Amino acid sequence: MIRLLMVILPLAFLIYGLIDALRSDAADVRSLPKTAWVLIIIVLPLVGVALWLIFGRPDYAPQSNAYPKQPVAPDDDPDFLRNLETARRHRTEDERLRKLQADLEAREAKLREEKPDDDGARDGTNRQDKPGSAS
Repeated sequence: MIRLLMVILPLAFLIYGLIDALRSDAADVRSLPKTAWVLIIIVLPLVGVALWLIFGRPDYAPQSNAYPKQPVAPDDDPDFLRNLETARRHRTEDERLRKLQADLEAREAKLREEKPDDDGARDGTNRQDKPGSAS
């Protein structure tokens, strides 16, 4: 039984290393070209596989850390919420300014209706003396 394990384990190790080397992308292989690693694994079965695993195998990083975590929904995104609050403040301020403008125009119209002759008296000129008025 032990003799059988001494044959099967190294053979399994060789097959695993050879398949791993063959399936890896040539651009991701480290240290040596992919064909050199395959030859090393075939010529030096146990040592070649160990060297492949240590020095040649591509460094596969976990994909979850590859990209920064981004919010899934808009209400999880602080920038979106900040922009939403800013837009709300701008709308409120615009509405307040429109109301003030309308109130000012209403007051000016009311003053014009109450004192139509008083416009010229305020700046010290007579209404008939203004340029463009009919004399």
